[in-house]
Amino acid sequence: MKRRAFITMLGGAATWLLRASAQQGERMRRIGVLANLVENDPEAVARFSAFRKAMQELGWMEGRNLQIETRWGVENDRIRMNAAELVALGPDVVLANAPPTVMALQQLTHSLPIVFVGVTDPVGMGIVRSLSRPGGNATGFTVAEFGMSAKWLELLKEIAPGVTRAAVLRDLSNPSALPQFAAIQAMASSLRIELIPVGVHDEGEIARGIGPFAEFSNGGLIITRTSETIKYRDVIIKSAARHRLPAVYPLRFFVTSGGLIAYGTDVVDQYRRAATYVDRVLRGEKPSDLAVQDPVKYELAINLKTAKALGLEVPPTLLARADEVIE
Repeated sequence: MKRRAFITMLGGAATWLLRASAQQGERMRRIGVLANLVENDPEAVARFSAFRKAMQELGWMEGRNLQIETRWGVENDRIRMNAAELVALGPDVVLANAPPTVMALQQLTHSLPIVFVGVTDPVGMGIVRSLSRPGGNATGFTVAEFGMSAKWLELLKEIAPGVTRAAVLRDLSNPSALPQFAAIQAMASSLRIELIPVGVHDEGEIARGIGPFAEFSNGGLIITRTSETIKYRDVIIKSAARHRLPAVYPLRFFVTSGGLIAYGTDVVDQYRRAATYVDRVLRGEKPSDLAVQDPVKYELAINLKTAKALGLEVPPTLLARADEVIE
């Protein structure tokens, strides 16, 4: 073997040994992920892919210095069971999606660090003491402030000017339902729209609410941002199509699933940002000292195929403002 080739081989071997030694010396950290979604949901895939990529960019590599334990489930019983499993594993931190998962964890532990995403009112729900100084074992990212709910009614009137009645889908058992409805109600009189609340506790309640409402003309739907409306989004979207009702939704993935128009927080972006808080916790910071963050990106999405099926002509000014148009 030539001397230069031999030296190159030795150098490569030494580099590999140093890397292997460094990797073996790195402490393996474990994070839990508790999601109120199903694993094959395209929205779930997009969110957690963004989170994983952001963690890699921060230096956390699965199998080298990071292990991720993920639990999926939509029903409350499943969420509570998954929460108990994760707590028993003793992770360094848990990423929790939406209020049901956070509250399930906090019922079990007040010491395990939690970073949440998709919570509308963490103070009102008792998840944190204040936004600037959470004070407990949880912090994270709010999905929106209540005042923006009025924007949904404005969009409904803009895309369907003939609407004079709007059914507002919400679940009164959800603490964020009343403030969202109040914001919509404050705008209703100026737009001369009558509001009719419709429950979304289960599929039967949705059908009993939308069916009779659709028997009268000039109606539209406002879907509030709660775990229940997300859970039953396919039922709601299909019902709106069947009854030919224009509907405004709170998040983009309603529109990619066939809904008419949506305005809300870019949730995928929040999962990227959540990685920064998980990283800071893994490096020794406490959730109690990390302020709860507001959204920084909102998105407007319109489904032209659905608009055509409803016989609606989307105003050019509205199309020009859209971040995404599905044709």
